[in-house]
Amino acid sequence: MSGPLFWINAGEVSGDMHAALLLEALRRIRPDLRCTGTGGPRLAGAGQETRYRIEDLSVMGITEVLGHLPKILRMLRSIARDLVALKPAALIVTDAPEFNFRVIRAAVPLGIPVYYYISPKLWAWRANRAAFIRMTVRRLISVLPFEAEFYRRFAMDVDYVGNPLVDIVDYPSLLPIPVCEGRVGLMPGSRRREVLSLLPEFGGAARILLRRHPGLSFVCLRAPGMDEALLRSLWPDDVPVAFVEPERRFAFMRSCSLMLAASGTATLECAVAGTPTIIVYKVSLLSYAVGRLLVKTPFMGLPNLILKREIFPELLQGACDAAPLAAEAEKLLNPAPGAKTLSDIRAELDELRALLGPPGAADRAARVILDDFGRL
Repeated sequence: MSGPLFWINAGEVSGDMHAALLLEALRRIRPDLRCTGTGGPRLAGAGQETRYRIEDLSVMGITEVLGHLPKILRMLRSIARDLVALKPAALIVTDAPEFNFRVIRAAVPLGIPVYYYISPKLWAWRANRAAFIRMTVRRLISVLPFEAEFYRRFAMDVDYVGNPLVDIVDYPSLLPIPVCEGRVGLMPGSRRREVLSLLPEFGGAARILLRRHPGLSFVCLRAPGMDEALLRSLWPDDVPVAFVEPERRFAFMRSCSLMLAASGTATLECAVAGTPTIIVYKVSLLSYAVGRLLVKTPFMGLPNLILKREIFPELLQGACDAAPLAAEAEKLLNPAPGAKTLSDIRAELDELRALLGPPGAADRAARVILDDFGRL
């Protein structure tokens, strides 16, 4: 007999990666479990029958989302119809609250139990939505150590399972990889608009740095699904660069003296790999202005939020243009006497890895979900 049908909803590339690991862990416990929903190549590879693609959702910034709103609303209506037709045994959603909250609203009246893996970042903005989670979600599963304290303020229990990046990045296996002095890594993001905004500035910064330090080399990581031809078209012809496939991302991170990375999961990957990183973020002026009014956190980058101090410099909006980027990189590559060095930063990252917990986060999350599901 076939097992229960779970619907998994991932809203972006990092969610696809984490949800795929969760699905693999679920199936280790329940090999008969079936899965459908919204995802990307990683979830499909883990056995999901993907009905909707994350590529149609991977936009960022308020004005950018508005441009895609009609397509997103059509997808949500179609998902609601599928939930009625299929009546899955459970719904698992991963982060992406703006999208997933609407899917939850469609599932709850049908009596479908909801599990939230990678709890949404309500501590950053719109904390009032915690009440919605309390009323609709059976188990809220966190992968960031400071989230349990936040949700306790709303009389909510959170299952903190550790962070799956501990398994994904696998720091012990990276330790033998030597750091190439003078190698600067570039991670301009996984969304097209993000890459269009950031990569030309990375290229401009590289040109400035290369004039001052001719021995530097630049390597750009291509995100899954990103066209290398687009990356090459945005890079200056007079600055040598190598492009790395996403399958080699962690070894590549480890080999770099310094990374420039778009804000998001990638910056935490760099931290787990032990590589000093400059965090950058750039959206439309309107999106940034609204975000500044709404976001209530002292930092943008996850490594800084976890450690509660700025271990990685953050250059946001106008500050992540070519000249400021080059100046910040110069401080780290050629530190003034008494200033923090790249070696100092690498040593501090040991503390961050300890806070993220032991390996096995996805397995612990799968057990939380299946234990609760078994009690229904």
